[in-house]
Amino acid sequence: MNSTLRDLQDRFRHLRMAETANGLPGLLRKAEQSSWTYHEFLEELLTYELTRREEKNIERRLKWAKFPYQKTLDEFRMEEQRSISTRQLNQLRELNWLEQQYNLILLGPPGVGKTHISIGLGLEAIQKGFKVTFFTMGELVHVLKTEEYLSKSKTQLKRIRESDLVIIDDLMYMAMDQREANLFFHLVNGLYERSSIILTSNKGPEQWGELMGDQGITTAILDRLLHRVEVIHLNENSYRIKHRSTIFAEKSVQS
Repeated sequence: MNSTLRDLQDRFRHLRMAETANGLPGLLRKAEQSSWTYHEFLEELLTYELTRREEKNIERRLKWAKFPYQKTLDEFRMEEQRSISTRQLNQLRELNWLEQQYNLILLGPPGVGKTHISIGLGLEAIQKGFKVTFFTMGELVHVLKTEEYLSKSKTQLKRIRESDLVIIDDLMYMAMDQREANLFFHLVNGLYERSSIILTSNKGPEQWGELMGDQGITTAILDRLLHRVEVIHLNENSYRIKHRSTIFAEKSVQS
């Protein structure tokens, strides 16, 4: 019973409770200052370990996701986008669609909040323990084309295939050749009914065939994406244009 603090920390580490080992000095001080009972101390110690483990897991999932920025759904300005209601957004953030492996397609012109909503939903998913990855379509095509000879691309595609939610931003902003469309089909086919996909695009599915150049592949992709899907149209004016900064003074200079 004469173990030193370091001995106790080593025993916690041996039990794979590294977070408790690191936080033990502070926990002991709080126990003495607050005159905790044995039960209170044990409860605090276990809560500390579990909380720190979950915080680290969230940090790892955020790193895995590789979001270009982090904006939550609470930061989304509903007054700027009347095409989706607060009730609909709250239903989406409950993530029932993700648990049922539904896909989401967010359609609309640039600047209406498609990427913000997709990232916000991705952050909600991460908080609830799901694995998420984010790619623009341009990045994804590059990774698909270089998987055979770049270890980085192999690692990135492995993460995509292991994700619960894959977000693909700016789908169809550029045309694909037949090889690119074929690679994309195989990815979508591999994710089909295993993971959910969020797609953002300024072009509707009826226009995708023109940009893929192969109607057969387009049909096969749409068959899998649209089997279980919710399509959301965001048709307001660009938020970025409306709230843009200007290099000019508010009042013009009179000559």
